[in-house]
Amino acid sequence: MEKLQLSFLFKIIGLGSASGLIYHNNTILAIGDNSTYLYEYHIDSAKLDRHPLTDNAKENIPKNQKLDFEAITQYQDSIYIFGSGSTENRTKMLHLDAKSKKVLATNDVSDLYLALQSFGEIRPEDFNLEGAIYNGENWFLFNRGNGKSNKNFVFTITGKNLTTDFRILSNPYKLPKIKGVRTSFTDAILVEDKIYFLATAENTESTYDDGEILGSIIGRIDIKTMQLDFTKKIEGNYKLEGITLFRKTNDSIAFLVCEDKDNAILESSIYKLVISD
Repeated sequence: MEKLQLSFLFKIIGLGSASGLIYHNNTILAIGDNSTYLYEYHIDSAKLDRHPLTDNAKENIPKNQKLDFEAITQYQDSIYIFGSGSTENRTKMLHLDAKSKKVLATNDVSDLYLALQSFGEIRPEDFNLEGAIYNGENWFLFNRGNGKSNKNFVFTITGKNLTTDFRILSNPYKLPKIKGVRTSFTDAILVEDKIYFLATAENTESTYDDGEILGSIIGRIDIKTMQLDFTKKIEGNYKLEGITLFRKTNDSIAFLVCEDKDNAILESSIYKLVISD
């Protein structure tokens, strides 16, 4: 796969700082990292519904208070949303019913996050989960290496649950640089036996403070070997943070991706990203 095309589709007005997407039946489910709502956007009508994820759900939550929901994944009738773990109050995992969008359980996964830090030898200030995948057997959690140590990791987790009974495998990745800055994971999705991921170059050595955006790449990992198949620079200087499958044919695969502009404006741009032979 060699050709890459990014095209703007539309803006979702009312959703800010988009960080994760799920596409199904011409509807987008989205999360924002400074919000405690799950957003449901109906493409045909441009209608936006909000589903509260916590009591007294809010938008534009100050950075030092936000739960920082950065990763969303779906398996069958369940949706899972993860906090980034970049501070002590960002360690929640939510389990939702995919049909009703109701929260079934809120779990504290701080023990898991501490175990991941220990296993990957990641300092707390360099820990920042930005992507999650669940395939019914294994969890795959993506640490964004935008701290000083640039530790891009994919953690593979098995076991009965993510709170008391889990086993961890880890794979580190040295992703390419853009203008001298190392790219770092921002989201991922599983398509058949391949993981497609986004990574962004942000000129900062902090998982907390924002920096200049230098652009993003897309890449692919073989789930059987956990080896990189390819990476490719996406045109423009976008901070692309969410990816979901749109459609797949014999000679191309199309994703919807979202842009996080790290501001308080309640609108998010959605793009179509096509990879073709």
